[in-house]
Amino acid sequence: MKRNRLLLLSLISSLLVILVSLFQWDLIDIITEFLMLPIWLFVYAFFIIMTIWTLIHLLKNRKWQPFVIQLITILLWFFFPFNQINLDLNFRSHQDKREEVATKIENGVIKPNVPNSPSLIQLPKEYTQLSKGGGDIVVETKGKAKSILFFTYRGMIDNFSGFVYNPNDNKPSKSDFNGDFKQIKKVHKNWYYVSSYKKNLLF
Repeated sequence: MKRNRLLLLSLISSLLVILVSLFQWDLIDIITEFLMLPIWLFVYAFFIIMTIWTLIHLLKNRKWQPFVIQLITILLWFFFPFNQINLDLNFRSHQDKREEVATKIENGVIKPNVPNSPSLIQLPKEYTQLSKGGGDIVVETKGKAKSILFFTYRGMIDNFSGFVYNPNDNKPSKSDFNGDFKQIKKVHKNWYYVSSYKKNLLF
């Protein structure tokens, strides 16, 4: 009975780590980074305690299953691209709707609507899920061409990341959208993933 309980707790702690690693940015968008902090502390502290417990159990009783579960989770946490999987899911699930929004902007159906921010658009209710941080998008105009930024993470000042749509497939410049892009990566025709952050911060 005690061994089954340890195995169950090991599975729970590992599952929590995997779920938090995969969906942490979605959770941050819902509850903010400040409220996410105690969740991180609880999940990882629980996992560390369970790892120590399963290791002791292995050494004392030669029962390896719980510890192997923890070990597999550790390897996944270090080597499995959770953030990239999350971004890929985000892009694929919203691509069509985001291009629909881009078309409406190009046709003047959706226009900048935030006072004192001529490049900012608060999306209509049916589209707010397309951009994290409240459903705002940013339009950057260069000549007749418009690039549109949909946020995947929206921090403060120049800490943000997102998908940029450019109808001419032009790569964003490092300083576009008032950012300081450390990463610019093409993900599809007309689409780029960008990330702007201060040193020592990862997004």
